[in-house]
Parts: sequence; structure tokens; C-alpha cells
Amino acid sequence: MDIVKSILDDNAGRDPERLRIKLAKMRASPFSFLRGTAHLFHARVRPRGALKTAPPAWCCGDLHLENFGSYKGDNRLAYFDLNDFDEAALAPAAWDPLRLLTSLWVAADELKLPPAAVAPLARQMIDAYADALATGKAYWVERDTASGPVRDLLTALGDRQRADFLARRCEPPPTGRGFLRLRVDGKKALAASRTDQQQVRAFMQHFASTQAHPGFYKVLDVARRIAGTGSLGLRRFIILVRGKGGPHGHYLLDLKEIRPSVLAPVSPCPQPRFADEAVRVVAAQTRMQAVPMAFLQPVRLDGRPFVLRGLQPSEDRLDLAQLAARPRDLADALQTMARLTAWAQLRASGRQGSATADELMDFGRRGAAPGKWRDRLVETARITADQVRADWRDYSQAFDEGALEVGA
Repeated sequence: MDIVKSILDDNAGRDPERLRIKLAKMRASPFSFLRGTAHLFHARVRPRGALKTAPPAWCCGDLHLENFGSYKGDNRLAYFDLNDFDEAALAPAAWDPLRLLTSLWVAADELKLPPAAVAPLARQMIDAYADALATGKAYWVERDTASGPVRDLLTALGDRQRADFLARRCEPPPTGRGFLRLRVDGKKALAASRTDQQQVRAFMQHFASTQAHPGFYKVLDVARRIAGTGSLGLRRFIILVRGKGGPHGHYLLDLKEIRPSVLAPVSPCPQPRFADEAVRVVAAQTRMQAVPMAFLQPVRLDGRPFVLRGLQPSEDRLDLAQLAARPRDLADALQTMARLTAWAQLRASGRQGSATADELMDFGRRGAAPGKWRDRLVETARITADQVRADWRDYSQAFDEGALEVGA
């Protein structure tokens, strides 16, 4: 496979400035490379064993250690859950845990994990996933049900204030009161062109006219958002809106372009039809998360599908590098991620071609005996991680030689 051509083809048509940021991030480490090349990961997977015979389930499609985090749901409570569904599709249930386990193997060097520690952690994760499936009950993780570092993260969210969040993301006006402009720092945001500003403002004006409180969505400023790895370069905006008014009552919204899932074309499962790709993403996220994020909805901008949602002070991730120095806490966090994966699939069971909860329960139980699919999936993840590292080395050489330069 021509790695350079595959990556350039997958990223065709993206904003050059943010695409250059993405390509540089992918050069930094194999784990960053994995995060930016979900299409390559799925193209490498050979559907055999559980990857072919597992019951069909709704899968995140881009699952890895960094795709879990805290957020505030539309019921105003904070949760820890899967948080990125751009690549969501129907696939044999084992595909999501394979990518999650692969991400552990790939991240091991970056996290400075002893080689002997990775296989036991992977086995604990797959056991946590399969055992959670076998119970047939989808639980959720919020402050009162969390344990270890996830509980610490959710507890700390109570001290975060909207004023501090806005102060980090916005520039104060000369009067020192309120926030009228976003901070364009090259790290979280870049300036939006006049055309983008006009399009987003016109869209938001129309969107506001359909809402119960249109004044809430009055646009104060628009910028291009920098976030994540895989989606960098797609049209994505951070929008400062009036919200509840006053110096600290403003809100930030995320408006993100959605493209077709990279998992769907290679999955052996037939895919259901949706009105557009944003409807697919929101449908999967609503089904798979315990409670969906605030403001989450599919919209269209310039005739293209986008997802609109709120940006919150409560959004955060675990510091995996810090946890790696505390083996018990790291194991607790990884097993929580594995259980969340199973619970997400159980929540979405029986929806548009996905297996029933009973079928997923049976699949979870069947992997317990030695030599069954749990063992084989751990080994497949290790082999897949070796391939990711090899692809990253080829990519790094090409990047250093200038083969991935992106024009203006």
C-alpha cells in the first residue's frame, strides 16, 4: 500500500493551514499517527474470526484511548463516555475493541509502559468489555458511579466556572467587561475568512429563527477551530454567541463538517440509510452515549452536513501519561473505557440492523474460554499495532523528505 497516496487522498480538499497542523501532529508519534489515520487502520483490518462473525453492533469507528472524556449532557449532569462518532457505522462488535486495544499497544512507548505490562492490561480490558456485554445491562459513568481517576476528573469539574472558560478562549474588550471576540492563538483557533464569517453568521441567524429563544444564538464572533487529529482540516468553526447575556453568560458552539464514515465501506455489515452524514453521526451518538451532549443536532451549512453542539468547561480527558506512573489507576481507567464501549453497543442494540442485547450477551460469554475470541483479539491488536508503527516509520520518512507538503 502506498501510505503517502492513501493519506493525501483521504485528506483531499481540506483546509491547507489546518491540514499542515494535522500532518505534523501525525509525525510526532505512532499514537498520533493512529489517531489521524482511521481510514488506514480499517483498510488494514482483515475481517476474520470475531471481526467477521461477531454480531453487528453500532461502532464508534475511531475508538482509541483519547476518544473518551467528560462532558455535560443535555440534562445538565456531567458524564464520562465515548465522545467522537464521526466514523460511526454498523460493524461486527469486535471492531471497536480491536481499535481500542491497538491504541493501547501503540501508545505504550509514549506512555513509557514496560513491555511486560501491556499484554496483561490488554487482557484486563477485553475481559472488562466482554463481561460487560455478557451482563446485558448498559450502565453509565457520572460522578457518583465513577471510580479511581475518572471519579477524580468528574469531581474536579465542579470547580470549573464558565467565566474562566470564556477568559481562556476569548479576548476581553477595551472596557474589560464581557467578551466580544474569540482568541485567535494558532493553538485552539485560527481567523475565519470574511466568506466563512458571512456564511456562518447567516446560518446561525436562520438557525436562531427556528429556536424558542433566538436571542441566545446571536453571533458575536466566529473562528476556525483547531481540535483533535483525525478531523483537522475539515471545515470546523468555534462560534461565540450571546447566550444568557452579561459578561459571563455567553456560550461557545462547535460547528463541524461531517464526511462519510471510513469504517462503513470496509465493514461486512450492510449500512442503513440516513438523510445525510450529520444525521448518521447524531443518531449514533444519541444511541451510544448515556446522555447526549448539550445542543447536539445535525444541520447543513452551504449545502453540506455539519454537526452543531455546545463547547463546555466540563469537557476534559484523562492525563494518560500521568496515570501511567500509577499502574492501579491506569488499569482502572482502561477497564472503565472498555466497559463504556460495551455499554454503548448495548444501548444501540436492535437499532437499524444492530444485533439484539441477547445476541451481544451471548457473544460476550462465548469469549471466556482459553483460546477463544478474547485471546485472539488481544493478539490481533498486538500485530495490528506493529503494522501501525511500520506505517508510521514509512510516513515519517516521507514527511521528512517533503513528500507531504501542502500548498496554500
